[in-house]
Amino acid sequence: MDIDVRHSPSFTVARVRLAGGESVRAESGAMMATSGGIAVSAKAEGGLLKGLKRSVLGGESLFVTRFTADADGSWVDLAARLPGDVTAIDVDGGVSLARGAWLCSSDGIDLDTKWGGLKNLAGGEGGFLVRAEGTGQVAAACYGALDRVELGTGETLVLDSGHLVAFEDGLSYRTRKVTQGLMQTLKSGEGLVFEFSGPGRLWTQSRNPSALVTWLTTKLPFSRG
Repeated sequence: MDIDVRHSPSFTVARVRLAGGESVRAESGAMMATSGGIAVSAKAEGGLLKGLKRSVLGGESLFVTRFTADADGSWVDLAARLPGDVTAIDVDGGVSLARGAWLCSSDGIDLDTKWGGLKNLAGGEGGFLVRAEGTGQVAAACYGALDRVELGTGETLVLDSGHLVAFEDGLSYRTRKVTQGLMQTLKSGEGLVFEFSGPGRLWTQSRNPSALVTWLTTKLPFSRG
């Protein structure tokens, strides 16, 4: 599987090129176009219970769409719901993705929803992360532009929880208030933040989906009356 990212960073499309008989699993509704010779099927990967966990807890769709190439090979174009970038992550072990960040993955990658602990719940990510484990590629989508951050041993990064896309195994993190004291935190307009410690890589997004939802809610007619 080869992922060619186009139209980044604002309205990115991931073209997934498949060899003969190869397949890719993608978020439901992500397909934009395909070449001829693509077979499409959809099901709750891992069974209904696992699909419900991924949907309700992990922020992904209940059903996963599988695109399989014919003997001659084919391609499929995939796009996320929100305007922003897409990155291809090589996985050899495991990577954790924020709610809604998973776009597609190759065979050899198993998806599950894992409890991220109370520190993750406090960070605003719902307490659960989508775990991609195995060997292969994952395409992660973000809202806005995407940054890849490499942290060396002992290096730290403080990140607003709404700007997290993904992080690889090896990074440690904790959640804390952005300032000292409750009043200072309220005045700053910030909530709790993640503090990551290296070594390892993480991916961040320049926009916060929750902030978009909050802004839209204030503008919708029902919110005014």
